[in-house]
Amino acid sequence: MKLFYGEISDNQVFIDAEEQTHIVKVLRMRDGEDIFVTDGKGKLAKGNLKLEGKKVLLETKEINSNLPNFSPQLHIAIAPTKNIDRIEFFLEKATEMGICEVTFLQTEQTERKNINIDKLRKQSIAASKQSLRFHFPKVNGLLKFSDFIKNVDPANTFVAHCNENLIRFDLKELQHNQNMRQQKITFLIGPEGDFSEKEIQLLAEKGVKAVSLGKQRLRTETAGIFVAAWNYGLMD
Repeated sequence: MKLFYGEISDNQVFIDAEEQTHIVKVLRMRDGEDIFVTDGKGKLAKGNLKLEGKKVLLETKEINSNLPNFSPQLHIAIAPTKNIDRIEFFLEKATEMGICEVTFLQTEQTERKNINIDKLRKQSIAASKQSLRFHFPKVNGLLKFSDFIKNVDPANTFVAHCNENLIRFDLKELQHNQNMRQQKITFLIGPEGDFSEKEIQLLAEKGVKAVSLGKQRLRTETAGIFVAAWNYGLMD
């Protein structure tokens, strides 16, 4: 399947401008080739490529709407690493494994104070196409920890931290029941210096359960990928 990104409205399909350039100048595709276009929101169009000068169009044959999304849906709120390559790697792999939303957290010990959110979103779109996703994950910009926890649902929110002196339960003990599958699950992953005790206490006061990801100490991006892989194994 040659999958591209664009807008799908009623029976009209508009291929994204950057995708058009990629089709013509990089892939050097030919008029009449079969392609698919998704809007990243559950719609998929199939048709033939039509080249008209510099324009790249789709001669639509079929449009499928409301394709099912992943279940359960996973939202990871993660502190960006000082080395941005590591968080880009996390985002790519988590996208491939079906994560539905990512929020970048500004915690007390987060070293990176800014991120290029447009670049990250483009990388997520590329990973979505590569893995043949028709629902692209939502990628949110940097948000203060204090602002993020204001709206969490404690029943479906968990925090992974490394403080062995505080109560944690093993991730293996957490199983998705039917009710959880119908809702979004949120996991908070701390920075390279972990969450502060104050932040962990604030989460505990809101009823957010703490989990351990195992005996090994994992890097921030590894912890994020670990949780994404755990959720991937439980998907319908």
